[in-house]
Amino acid sequence: MEGNARDIRLYAGTSNPKLAQAIASSMGLELGHVNVERFPDGEIFVQYKDGLRNADVFIIQSTCRPTNENLMELLIMIDAARRASAARITAVIPFYGYARQDRKDRPRVPITSKLVANLLTTAGADRVLTMALHAQQIQGFFDIPVDHLYASPVLIPYMKSKMDAESVVVSPDSGSVKMAQKFADRIGCGFAVVAKRRVDANTVASSHLVGDVKGRTCLICDDMTSTAGTLCAAAELLKREGAAKIYASVSHFLASEKAMEKLQGSCIEELITTDTVPTTLDFGGKVKILSVAAELAEAIRRIHDGGSLSSLFY
Repeated sequence: MEGNARDIRLYAGTSNPKLAQAIASSMGLELGHVNVERFPDGEIFVQYKDGLRNADVFIIQSTCRPTNENLMELLIMIDAARRASAARITAVIPFYGYARQDRKDRPRVPITSKLVANLLTTAGADRVLTMALHAQQIQGFFDIPVDHLYASPVLIPYMKSKMDAESVVVSPDSGSVKMAQKFADRIGCGFAVVAKRRVDANTVASSHLVGDVKGRTCLICDDMTSTAGTLCAAAELLKREGAAKIYASVSHFLASEKAMEKLQGSCIEELITTDTVPTTLDFGGKVKILSVAAELAEAIRRIHDGGSLSSLFY
């Protein structure tokens, strides 16, 4: 059965099927039928089982680990939809991989987040819907519309249950200051900053604290973590400075065995995160995962209906 310009179709890649299903359920829809396979040599094959002609297609795929596999799968799904004459293709990317490589901070290095933007556009994406980019300027790497949501509408209500006016939101480095300040304003509490020095790609050291945390509940706020090194180093400094309780929050938790070990041995009581990236690790109650499915579903609904997304950008 062929689609028409008013048909909305949701499709899921293989990176985060649970979130994709939750988005579809929140919208009262079913995920479309698509066959994604691997040839014996690792090449990816995609075939849509539904007619897409003139349909409004949304492809849901986080480009998380394995990053290159999931990114290539997304590009192939976009290309297949374009060749099937979809009226519009929106890449829904809850977690945008390669976002940390957003500038040339050393000689002879790439700006890979720009490269990914070029690849998505060339493949045939007409629009991108993503969440909590590592750097705001990545939106400017695209020549197509980008709708950039935040995880704060999901995270902050839960944070408020742990904190009060005497609590402190802590930025673990200079790059997270703006986000942490916004969280502090929304929660209605204090604000502090930790100075971070990176030893190497996997090791950080927190050296100075600006702000008063003695006897207070602290929330360390960052956009993502993969090893939990920055969070745990900041937590150790806060504990030495007399913090009473320490929580942490990240929009994207790229869970790893190393992160699990560090969190279990840290003074962080709970890490609050979202389901933009799937995990099968057991953190023994140390990690609280909140779903962004309803927020993404509402954004998709508004994009399809031609409505405003302004109230979601906070």
